[in-house]
Amino acid sequence: MTRPSDVAFTEAVKAQQTRRGSRAGYRRMEEKGGWQDRVTPDLVAFLGERDSFYFATASAAGQPYIQHRGGPKGFLKAVDDKTLGFADFAGNKQYISLGNLSENDRAHIFLMDYANRQRVKIWGRARVVEDDPALLARLADPAYRGRPERAILFEITAWDVNCPQHIAPRYSEDLVALATEKLRSRIAELEAEVTRLKGQASSLP
Repeated sequence: MTRPSDVAFTEAVKAQQTRRGSRAGYRRMEEKGGWQDRVTPDLVAFLGERDSFYFATASAAGQPYIQHRGGPKGFLKAVDDKTLGFADFAGNKQYISLGNLSENDRAHIFLMDYANRQRVKIWGRARVVEDDPALLARLADPAYRGRPERAILFEITAWDVNCPQHIAPRYSEDLVALATEKLRSRIAELEAEVTRLKGQASSLP
């Protein structure tokens, strides 16, 4: 029986799990349903809050390459229940990912939510879509400063959510600003009060 997790749990991986004592636990996970292979509302919500992810491809010879992708929140979008898509913005013109995908469509997306210590791993196959203005308009945010050149579609084979172990919490500038807004407001109030009191003191005989 083929399961979504088989994309990662090859026979070699299962042999290592057996050797090192984790195979029984992962077998139970598989029997209970295991990993997802469709877009779910939870995944859509998670993607909607992400402004970056890591995109992995490999050449035909198997040489891996990982590229950071950034954009406005939610720029990695669900196109349908099996497909994700994103606008490919103009960059440094190395085109390593595009070259890899031209000869090997296997790809991987790795997303991190450092603040909540959560990570999502997505296996699948990716393809480059050129000259499709309607698709690009659907994926690109006109308010974003990046210039979209093409679209990349990613067909999901499987995805999984990792445990938070060993993820050090990190916070974006927006989250830090939100958390410190009350402090800044209180500081402003206190500074105004100090100025007022100084003015009163200077007017005393």
